[in-house]
Amino acid sequence: MGQTPVANRQPPTLPPSSFPILIITGVSGSGKSTVLRALEDIGYFCVDNLPLRLLPPFLREQSRASRDSRKIALVMDVRTEGFLQNYARVFRSLKRQGHQLHLIFLEADEATLIRRFSQTRRQHPLADQDSISHALQEERRSMEGLRGQAHRIIDSSFYNPHQLRELIKAEYSDLPPRQRLALHLISFAYKYGIPPEADLVLDVRFLPNPYFVEDLRPLNGNDPPVRDYVLVQQETQAFLQHFFRFLDFLLPLFIQEGKTHLTLAIGCTGGQHRSVVIANSLAEHLTQGNFTFTLHHREMTPKESNA
Repeated sequence: MGQTPVANRQPPTLPPSSFPILIITGVSGSGKSTVLRALEDIGYFCVDNLPLRLLPPFLREQSRASRDSRKIALVMDVRTEGFLQNYARVFRSLKRQGHQLHLIFLEADEATLIRRFSQTRRQHPLADQDSISHALQEERRSMEGLRGQAHRIIDSSFYNPHQLRELIKAEYSDLPPRQRLALHLISFAYKYGIPPEADLVLDVRFLPNPYFVEDLRPLNGNDPPVRDYVLVQQETQAFLQHFFRFLDFLLPLFIQEGKTHLTLAIGCTGGQHRSVVIANSLAEHLTQGNFTFTLHHREMTPKESNA
């Protein structure tokens, strides 16, 4: 009897990895390479810009070559020809084979992305003759469907590379439970709006305001005189005592429910004094509790102007 022609043979079915396969995608300049390096640091086998047509044979080869399941992370985006047109079909096929796909979508506001392209002197992959701004808008529109399927959306606008790496390591590494909850503390000014990524918002405008003390007005919450002024107040001491107790009760429940990230925003009027002091105090408390966190004082970062 003749053998089945090679062209008609189906690839062998191999057991899928027991770990989810991380697919990192998103808009250009949003930090995908930073995320991939962070995952590599915690033991993931990482590949950047893998052509979509090579994904199924790549996974088959990984299953064949490794007796133990290995953690895999891949960056796939608009640089890959045909990715946006064909990802849905390929992903559906892989899921039917039993693969677990976990899609991480990165984005950032336009001003942040333009600044990053300017600093690195890199060209947007879709820019060609168009401006970066127009290319970013086109890219966002083309990726709306993909974004809607994401398991995790990360706005990297307020993360520096170090903070983004720490966030990823906390969420995706084999850390003790307390360190798997990635906490992000943000101090902010109400007059500039509540951070849209906030899960919990803490209004500390009830505390005495150093702004009305002439010697303290030009300083900020990182300066010892302002810190001492805020923390010595009876209201502050009582508030921190109650809030720390509340946080110590709440965070283990979030961990128990499997929550991997939590953004806590602390706001005052101008975002320079009270919110900074309280955010720093929360950071100290979380350090004592062996939690992983990042800290960002939003209003102490130079603002982008669209004028």
